[in-house]
Amino acid sequence: MTNIHGDFIWYELMTTDADAAQDFYGGLVGWSFKDGGQSDMDYRLFSADGPQVGGVMPLSQEMQDGGARPMWAGYIGVDDVDATAQKIRSSGGTIMMEPQDIPDVGRFAFVRDPQGVPFYIMRGLSDEPSESFAHDAPREGHCAWNELLTSDLDAADAFYGDCFGWVAADSMDMGEAGPYRMYRNGEHRASMFGAMMKRPESGPPPIWLYYFRVPDIDEAATFIGAHGGAVVIGPQEIPGGEYVLNGTDPQGAIFALIGKRKGA
Repeated sequence: MTNIHGDFIWYELMTTDADAAQDFYGGLVGWSFKDGGQSDMDYRLFSADGPQVGGVMPLSQEMQDGGARPMWAGYIGVDDVDATAQKIRSSGGTIMMEPQDIPDVGRFAFVRDPQGVPFYIMRGLSDEPSESFAHDAPREGHCAWNELLTSDLDAADAFYGDCFGWVAADSMDMGEAGPYRMYRNGEHRASMFGAMMKRPESGPPPIWLYYFRVPDIDEAATFIGAHGGAVVIGPQEIPGGEYVLNGTDPQGAIFALIGKRKGA
């Protein structure tokens, strides 16, 4: 894996209906899907323009009985999965799935931060850099922004900084909502990859939101409502003239989109 420690390298949808999710996101974001090639499980890879962006994993009945619900999860690339898992544990996080290998893919663990937000850590075996997150230029169908809604902004800032080397690069005053802190993965990076903010009291529990890029935000909003999903917030304009929305898919997973408004 040639991405540096702390980069987002993969995105995964865990869902109760993989076929329905494939139809929904294929029409919404323009992803194409193919079998992940794992003989012991149904795992579907998706892409928009060639490079793989992420995967779809059906939740088994056993997983659902254990409390698993449809959700999006990001993978953060690390130099050493075992050492990072130990760092996460000692920094107040929780290891939900201990480090283990996926043959011919890499080593990973499923964890939660101290505020309870789940994500993966992974060290991939491929020598090719991940293009799941478009860090260099806008790319439709790829993730464009990673946003943490947390119950404790300062604690989350310290945790992710300690574990992954993220540094706050800018901040925007959101009034009663508090600061919106934007981050780089290390001082040397010119571009920012995401932000953290305190979650609204009336909003969802602490969560990572991953903003996938679409060509037209209004067309996307219409598609969501017409195909069993719901727009929860937006579309609303953000600095720079683009628009974002938060929604839920037909199975209940929360997702986010970013894009332009046609003619704007």
